[in-house]
Amino acid sequence: MINRFFKANRRAFKSLSEQEVLALAISSEEDDARIYRAYADGLRADFPASANIFDEMAKEENHHRGLLIELHKKRFGDQIPLIRREHVSGYYERKPDWLVRPLSLEKTRQMAQQMEAQAERFYHVAATQVSDADTRKLLGNLAIAEAKHEHLATELTEDVTQNAAEEESAKEHKQFLLTYVQPGLAGLMDGSISTLAPIFAAAFATGKTWETFLIGLSASIGAGISMGFTEAAHDDGVLTGRGSPIKRGLASGIMTTIGGLGHALPYLIPNFKIATAIAIAVVFVELWVISWIQHHYMETTWGRAMFQVVLGGSLVFAVGIIIGHA
Repeated sequence: MINRFFKANRRAFKSLSEQEVLALAISSEEDDARIYRAYADGLRADFPASANIFDEMAKEENHHRGLLIELHKKRFGDQIPLIRREHVSGYYERKPDWLVRPLSLEKTRQMAQQMEAQAERFYHVAATQVSDADTRKLLGNLAIAEAKHEHLATELTEDVTQNAAEEESAKEHKQFLLTYVQPGLAGLMDGSISTLAPIFAAAFATGKTWETFLIGLSASIGAGISMGFTEAAHDDGVLTGRGSPIKRGLASGIMTTIGGLGHALPYLIPNFKIATAIAIAVVFVELWVISWIQHHYMETTWGRAMFQVVLGGSLVFAVGIIIGHA
């Protein structure tokens, strides 16, 4: 409701004077240069070559800003009206993704290309709204420049040496492993294996599918919440470089819940024997998936991965059956 109120009080773009169009262009170039510098600062520690790319893009935006200011001084004097993109209805907005740390290299490049495309469209529309020849010429030239700069990140990336590109790619892959794969794998293993005993103990003790499902559901969600909070709370990622604790907590919590629900959901089937047979089959699939993730992402040999997962899972599964028949 509040956002709608403020948006309703924005100026329509068509109502802007030529001076205000220039002022809007100046403030937009200032904002974009600031965002590109923030991208460069956020990437500099891990991706120095790509940080240089965004330093260059910030310089380009500052050059555009200088051209616009000179034209404004020539036509309207030194006093530039304070008008920004949030004051104009229908004007594109910049999401605060550039404030998030750590920055994703690929996403950052994609956002930069989107920024340049939006700026190009703005200059095309703005050029049709002014009648002064010099102003129209400059806005048209900037539209052409932005169209070329839309691919600047890609073009400049080609100038990065192969070794630097490979090094940056390796760092980004390592960050992906630390932030998502490791916590997610730990959660999947915990959810799949730790819930085997209570679910199958309940199944064989009661012989009832609905009660078994409820126990499996509660065990899975409870384990997911516990693992998620534990992962997020025990390491803020500052010293270890493992990334956002919220992302790691979500990865761990969600995968823990999925791991437990895999062999709990079959007990929604009323027939106990069929539900149990499917649940056991799902357990073997889960153990194979865990082994595959360990082998594919963590470079664990197939033999070692299968031994660790199958041995642990088999022991817990056996405990559940024994207790269920007690």
